[in-house]
Amino acid sequence: MRARKIPILLMVIFMSIPILSLLSTKANATQTQDTFLKPYSAVYSTVWKKGIRLKVEGKQTLSKKSGDLWQFVFTADSMIASLNESSTFYVKDHQIIPTYYRYKSSALGKKRSATLTFDWDNNLVRNDIKDKPWNLTIPLKTLDKLSVQLQVRQDLKLGKNEFDYQIADGGYIKNWRFKRDKMEDINTKLGRLSAIKIIRTDNLEKGKKTSFWFVPTLDYLLVKLEHQEDGESYELDIESVK
Repeated sequence: MRARKIPILLMVIFMSIPILSLLSTKANATQTQDTFLKPYSAVYSTVWKKGIRLKVEGKQTLSKKSGDLWQFVFTADSMIASLNESSTFYVKDHQIIPTYYRYKSSALGKKRSATLTFDWDNNLVRNDIKDKPWNLTIPLKTLDKLSVQLQVRQDLKLGKNEFDYQIADGGYIKNWRFKRDKMEDINTKLGRLSAIKIIRTDNLEKGKKTSFWFVPTLDYLLVKLEHQEDGESYELDIESVK
């Protein structure tokens, strides 16, 4: 009886291996999805200073779309200036893969607009600026200049301290680099929060200084931003989040 049971037992074990492997693969895929940033909507106060001081309310939204697509949007509007910026993307192995980016702004009578369409089958991005479309070859993991904020947050969740990204912007591939600085307690409209300070390092030699504060307990949400260059400054502060 035992001699007959052993082959049957072995057969059951070997038949279960592909099933266990499949369950493990599905679990890893689910885990990757679950470890990405959660949908949210946040309101910020933005202050722009260049000769005049302009305060605008901005809204940032991350939402899950159909299938595996996500959308990240930032909008700000006032009597004399407006901005609408959006990025559509999917996530693979913790990496954001953009598919479409749109930018539209108006300030003091000047209007600007641009769209980027990513073709990953051919490693190209289609630039459409002032109704003059053309293609640019891009390396793998290229981001747009809005989704890079989400990639920094995701990489912070993975424990990284230095960040190096290729950005499609203005018809060029630009190298944006960031470095984790230190933890700081900052006062916000949400209360006093412990935040990770991140500094952009690739443009320091140009006299530019950009700092970001992300809060781990809020899924690494951006709660504060400061930018300075040539007498111009820009500030972003969290007002609310849901």
